[in-house]
Amino acid sequence: MAPTKKRNVSSAKEGKENAKKAKIDPDTLMKGVLESKKHANDVYDLLEMLQSHKEKDVIGAISSCNTLFSSLLERKDLHRGNLPDEEEALSGDYTAQQKYQIFMRHRYNSCKEILFDHLDYEEFSVKEAAICCLMKFAESEGQHPLEDLDWSEHYSFPREFIQLVVGRLLSVTTDNTLLLSRFQEYLQMVDVRYYVMSAIRDSVTKVMDRNKGVPLPVYQNNVFNLMSNISMASSESELTNFMVTRETKHEDWKAAKLKEHKRAFEKMWLCFLKYKLPTSMYKRVLVILHDSILPHMSKPTLMIDFLTAAYEVGGAISLLALNGLFVLIHQHNLDYPDFYQKLYNLLEPSVFHVKYRSRFFHLANLFLSSSHLPVYLIAAFAKRLARLALTAPPTALLIVLPFIYNLIRRHPSCRVLIHKPSSQDELMEDQYDMDEEDPAKSCALESSLWEIKTLQKHYHPHVAKIAMLINTPLTEQEDDIDELLELTTFELMERDLKPHQLKNIPLEFETATQLLKGGGDVLQEHFCLD
Repeated sequence: MAPTKKRNVSSAKEGKENAKKAKIDPDTLMKGVLESKKHANDVYDLLEMLQSHKEKDVIGAISSCNTLFSSLLERKDLHRGNLPDEEEALSGDYTAQQKYQIFMRHRYNSCKEILFDHLDYEEFSVKEAAICCLMKFAESEGQHPLEDLDWSEHYSFPREFIQLVVGRLLSVTTDNTLLLSRFQEYLQMVDVRYYVMSAIRDSVTKVMDRNKGVPLPVYQNNVFNLMSNISMASSESELTNFMVTRETKHEDWKAAKLKEHKRAFEKMWLCFLKYKLPTSMYKRVLVILHDSILPHMSKPTLMIDFLTAAYEVGGAISLLALNGLFVLIHQHNLDYPDFYQKLYNLLEPSVFHVKYRSRFFHLANLFLSSSHLPVYLIAAFAKRLARLALTAPPTALLIVLPFIYNLIRRHPSCRVLIHKPSSQDELMEDQYDMDEEDPAKSCALESSLWEIKTLQKHYHPHVAKIAMLINTPLTEQEDDIDELLELTTFELMERDLKPHQLKNIPLEFETATQLLKGGGDVLQEHFCLD
């Protein structure tokens, strides 16, 4: 029975101690450790609170740890250089001050490990407090380095620390969109931005190669969210906001040079895009490509492999990929002879029924706006659109017909498609080959736009009216199709059903006052009634 009694006494004692600890405020512990080395062991209690299951207690402990270890770094009370084992430090030839510094350095490392684990905490408030504390530690380590660094290349920036932070943010299993949005404020700092780009590249290579290039939707989504938050400076004079600052100049520091930033930016995106992406990711990249990525690359034409791969995905992604290629062709002198053939092959019946229809015709109008394109190419586009128009809905036809007319206005040589000389009694065979993928071989110029003539009998009056315009000489002024791009079937029906203002139309010179009797006595005049 004696052992049992001892255990009960021990349990009661532990319970009292735990209750006593629970009443201790983390700030009180932190202040005690900073005031006197004799309270050094209180740091264990602080770290224990840091691992609490209560959100409020964890956040309070994070704040106290932030102040404690930032102050110890500033006071140089953490061991600098290679960290010896604690047991070795106790038995080795170290002074009391050195043993204290080694002890606190081990506790500092333990604190960082717990904070890294808290980036996966269930409550976002804890994640937010943890990432802010870690970045504060990074700043303090930059000002008071704990390791011997290569000062010429990396200055005193805690590069490995930032790599660990980025590695935990880019989780393979957890969507960190909200946390990455919070991390965005640190990307405003020039040096942080530079080393984050380098860390992203290393992480993508390591993770994707380990997974043999197979898409990882959650991980790649995290990577994209972090990269898309990186905004590049436009000139060297904008590189002024550094997290790590020293009295010496930044002339030899890569993070202080715009050229190095652009190089890191380019390598980061090319590394990310060389691996196969989830289908939805292609669209997100392509939407920001021409505004946020290409302008900051030294060799934008290196994106051609990605754009070619994106075109093969199909649908809206193919169209957006062509938009990227169009930018490279016009702004960066890319030679891509298959561009218009690829655009031509996107003209399928489905293009009239998808949600990106307006964007398709907006970009197609942009791509075909040049008056220097060959006549056979414009004729092929006009003819293919006319053929597809036979089965298109009215809302699409109100776009397609003005689109075709604009093509003919830009290229008067295509008027031969309207006025095809032939004998009145001759039945012509349409030479156009709808199945030919090469517009140069489609024989469009040997055909005519008889499809528009057919649409003059369309059941919808607006379509028939627009189709009738081909019977008259087209004006030189192009139709503005931008207003029609967002037109929906609902809006079209609502417009047709809307009551129009009725006008009084005179039916005769003298208003009738009663049946069969006008103002001039019609019956008396014609029937000679008494």
